[in-house]
Amino acid sequence: MGSRSTETTRPSLFWPLAAIVVPLISLLAKVRITGAEKLPQRGAFVLAPNHYSEFDPLIVALAVWRIGRAPRFMAKESLFRVPVVGWVLTHTGMIPVARTSSAASARQTMKQSEALVEHGRGVIVYPEGTLTRDPEMWPMRGKSGAVRLALADGIPLIPMAHWGTQAIMGRYQKGLSLWPLRKRVEVVIGDPVDVSDLRGRSGEPAALNEATKRLMDAITALLEGLRDEKAPAERWNPSAHGQKETGRLDS
Repeated sequence: MGSRSTETTRPSLFWPLAAIVVPLISLLAKVRITGAEKLPQRGAFVLAPNHYSEFDPLIVALAVWRIGRAPRFMAKESLFRVPVVGWVLTHTGMIPVARTSSAASARQTMKQSEALVEHGRGVIVYPEGTLTRDPEMWPMRGKSGAVRLALADGIPLIPMAHWGTQAIMGRYQKGLSLWPLRKRVEVVIGDPVDVSDLRGRSGEPAALNEATKRLMDAITALLEGLRDEKAPAERWNPSAHGQKETGRLDS
């Protein structure tokens, strides 16, 4: 894994947040991480997990922190204007996502990608954009936000899958299932998705679709291993089932 990142050992705003959040999550979940060595200890990365519970971000953040990197997410631009919340998001290096035109979005993606490389930071992006609509909670059709970031500057695009969070907080469930404590949650990180042949084509829909397919295939394969079962041959498409596709992290 090379020399260890200083993101979790150097004093930062993450320290007091971790001191509060990590013990609470650890009380609810017994998280086992496989493939931790595949998350770079230094430099930029785009980490793409599956998403089926509102509790997922806390599990992902805990896993990334334990591996030794700071868990930075994409967040709606409007949240950065909320008092206190916006200050925390800004000072922990979270990345704002604006709902803009495609041209403006492309420029924003390029700027964000360059900043990740410049500062050697990673970012967590949910490629589905919101909780999966698949009835069995398999990954549904992905969006292009994660691959846009990765393709812009050749940043490693790393798939992640986890399973077990639904026992703590089911999809669309209000409140947590607290008992029994320390429910098992399995997390696995995969090899970077090879999209090198698509570099320089981040503005082409065909290239974005192909890169997104490769990413979602990789995430699904990891989840199949955790669940010890096969995903449906056809990935769930909300539009084909009359479902809204609005989400917090769409790009």
